[in-house]
Amino acid sequence: MPMLNPKTRDLSSPAGESRFDERGFTLLEMIVAIGIFALISLSISWFIINAFRYNAIIWEQLKTQSDGRRVVQNVVDYVRKAEESSIGGYPIGKVDDYELVFYANVDDDSNRERVRFWLDGTTLNRGIIEPSGDPIQYVSSTEVSVQLAHDVVNIAKSTPLFYYYDQNYSGTEASLVQPVNIPDVRVVRVQLELEKDPDKTPVPLRIESVVSIRNLKNN
Repeated sequence: MPMLNPKTRDLSSPAGESRFDERGFTLLEMIVAIGIFALISLSISWFIINAFRYNAIIWEQLKTQSDGRRVVQNVVDYVRKAEESSIGGYPIGKVDDYELVFYANVDDDSNRERVRFWLDGTTLNRGIIEPSGDPIQYVSSTEVSVQLAHDVVNIAKSTPLFYYYDQNYSGTEASLVQPVNIPDVRVVRVQLELEKDPDKTPVPLRIESVVSIRNLKNN
């Protein structure tokens, strides 16, 4: 019987057949596996990125809402105090869709200041004039103003910032039509429309409040 060379494998043996039949992934299988892995990774990345994005939008909306409520409450607190000016003028000086002027003691001194809230573009401002001089008067050039809110879109949306109502207002009546007769005003509704990024929010954020002018007596 011929002797087999020790270095020669018997290809007909089961062991040899098994060894040569053992194979790994083919190139096509590798490409498919990599493609599936890439799609899964892309989907997970997209989900994570959008989750962070939506979370940021929500927190931004909550902050905007909180700031808007603070601003509206500031307006309401001032308007509620409206009273006769220090020179005997009527408590309300101007009632416009985007500007409101009145007199009120806002710093607890002996005088009533001239207070003005007005919308300049997308910025809500508050201006205060301290009465001065002898005889006492309100000098426009001495007005001290501060910016209360930005990203206000009332003008862009053609939505008044201020609505005015008479003594018959119970919550459902329509507002007085401009030009408003100032002595008829007893109630003011403030409606603030905020929109920082139109691409992120489908509609502006609305904050509103209604205030009665306590020092105005009914006719």
